[in-house]
Amino acid sequence: MTPEPRDAELWKITLGELDEKMGVKIVEQSVDRVVATMPVEGNRQSFGLLHGGASLAVGEAVGSWAAVIHASTLGKTAVGVDVSATHHKSAREGLVTITATPIHLGGTVTTHEVVISNALGDRLCTMRITNLLLDRKG
Repeated sequence: MTPEPRDAELWKITLGELDEKMGVKIVEQSVDRVVATMPVEGNRQSFGLLHGGASLAVGEAVGSWAAVIHASTLGKTAVGVDVSATHHKSAREGLVTITATPIHLGGTVTTHEVVISNALGDRLCTMRITNLLLDRKG
């Protein structure tokens, strides 16, 4: 992992409109790990299960936030270029925890693993997200 420069101001997460509607809460944010939670209630599909699209949306957000935090240490920003997910288990209620950890922190590309788990620690979804690091504009 890349050490955080002392004079760099790390980017701080600000929730977007969708994040707020989904009930996302930030628990932890650093270059090494971003953790958030989201309620299942309000994010279910018609069969009463956590919507796979909700999992992808929150996972992409958390993974991208992690990439932007790293990018900020280099004076850059990040944009998503690839995301993939495997759903392992469903949830009907409670709170899920979304954790992004780096697989690769480069100067051009980052890759993070994002794990969504339930209150028992069961893995519901595993995602991989790749972000391209770009120079900040203006």
